[in-house]
Amino acid sequence: MQPFDIEIGNTSYAVFPEGNNTYTIFKNGKMYVQIQKDTESIWLKLDEQTETPLFEENPEINEIGKRIEAYKELPEEEDDDYED
Repeated sequence: MQPFDIEIGNTSYAVFPEGNNTYTIFKNGKMYVQIQKDTESIWLKLDEQTETPLFEENPEINEIGKRIEAYKELPEEEDDDYED
């Protein structure tokens, strides 16, 4: 999966998939947080130093996770830049 952007309110986030349901999130052009899917509706922030999950509920992280799931359900767009 390629990096993609999501919007929450007036805030833009760049999402970089890392594998294993882990994503690096950039907010306003700066590295913001790494998150990981825990359950169907719970997403966890990863500790910056150890990259281990922090088991504290965070509404912003959960909303980012919901937007990631919604994006993954969209049909993939064809690459318009590809030429034969």
